Amino acid sequence: MNQDEPQPEGPAGDAGALSRIQGDLEEYLLGGTRKYDQGEVSALVGVNVERADQLWVAMGFALDDDPEAKMFTDADVQALRSIVRLVDQGTVAPGQEIAAARALGQTMSRLAEWQVSMISTHVLETLTDSQGKTPDEIRQQVTDIVTDIVPTVESLQSYVWRRHMASTTGRNVGNPGSETSSRQLVIGFADIVGYTSLTRRIQARELSELLGRFEYVSAEVITQNQGWVVKTVGDEVMFAAESVADAAEIGLRLQETVLTDDEDPQLRVGLAYGSALVRFGDLYGSVVNTAARLTGIARPGTVLVDSEFAEELAQAPTWRLRQLRPRRVRGIRRLEPYVLRRGDE
Repeated sequence: MNQDEPQPEGPAGDAGALSRIQGDLEEYLLGGTRKYDQGEVSALVGVNVERADQLWVAMGFALDDDPEAKMFTDADVQALRSIVRLVDQGTVAPGQEIAAARALGQTMSRLAEWQVSMISTHVLETLTDSQGKTPDEIRQQVTDIVTDIVPTVESLQSYVWRRHMASTTGRNVGNPGSETSSRQLVIGFADIVGYTSLTRRIQARELSELLGRFEYVSAEVITQNQGWVVKTVGDEVMFAAESVADAAEIGLRLQETVLTDDEDPQLRVGLAYGSALVRFGDLYGSVVNTAARLTGIARPGTVLVDSEFAEELAQAPTWRLRQLRPRRVRGIRRLEPYVLRRGDE
């Protein structure tokens, strides 16, 4: 449970009761008690302590200052064995296992933060009716709630992961299968204009509603037009597509459909075409930098593309391109932007 949340009055807010509840939930989630130290878990997995510690930290977990502290469970042993097995099988290159563990840990950490917040809120709301119950009764009530919810969340999480695996497999057939590879892609960014000042003007609830609409509708537009979301960070979404035609439609539809209320802020969109380094689901390279710079110089409500994108799209009558004067921006010697519009505008 999140200790930053307001605690209910009575037995449910008792520190000792909460400590016992957290201990119960930890044991349930970890599948058993902590019974191995760093040396013991390394021996059971069959790797040296340094390698085991590096993998553990890469996944986002802290190590106890005392190397003999009992901090690992049987499930932890099995997880480390699984990572080592992927390397032994050649699925993950030996030099990439730390990066792979880090990518997995960072993704799951964000997901876990949201899930725990959701479950904790539900638990605390339930405990508002706990007056008159003993600490042990409350402890059992919380355990019952969590043991009922977690398998459902875990099942849904597994389903969504498999569905995304199927979707990603579909668009990656024939592409290199290593952890890092180079692909010709369109990289795009869309960000909310004036976001920093906006956060000072509106309430947290309004900001949450705005960001929710931005994330939901953006993802819908991107996926419905054969693109995929790379990541969303606050006021900005990064996405990719294999086709410049698909990316052009994404960029224009983002402007047309994402934030359409009269009082909504506007968006800026930048698109660039070129070779991108694909690494553990993220994208890197000069094409990413170009797309980001185009987004930064775009006027509110417009879509800017680079010269490579414009050249690929030039023969399509569906869209219209207007060249702007070349710009010098940080990290790029000469940027040649084009405004993208629909052909009938």
